[in-house]
Amino acid sequence: MNLKILLPSHIYAEKSAVMRIVAETHDGSFGILPRRLDCVAALPPGILTYESESEGEVFVAVDEGVLVKTGADVLVSVRRAIGGRDLGNLRDLVEQEFLTLDENEQSVRSVMAKMETGFLRRMATLGHE
Repeated sequence: MNLKILLPSHIYAEKSAVMRIVAETHDGSFGILPRRLDCVAALPPGILTYESESEGEVFVAVDEGVLVKTGADVLVSVRRAIGGRDLGNLRDLVEQEFLTLDENEQSVRSVMAKMETGFLRRMATLGHE
């Protein structure tokens, strides 16, 4: 299989000759082998595992996204990804990168919440006039 992991700004990884992929969904984990039927799955934040002869088993922590399998191609589109072979080190990296929102992202979320609240108030007043 051919695996491509896409981020919003660039291609994180492009691997060929992948023997198996294990992905986590909201309903649990599932495996993908080369002859599996085509499918689409929503991915929550979690661990994506793939295995190839050249690299062995590789773990990739992914933020939410979508997995699409068509034929021999598997595309994974996620917001963020960090890879590694040791789950212990990967856990530390995830805590540093994913779980800590930087100040800019928190500020943007706060502004968006205020804008949404203001919009809803204006819509409510229009409905009463």
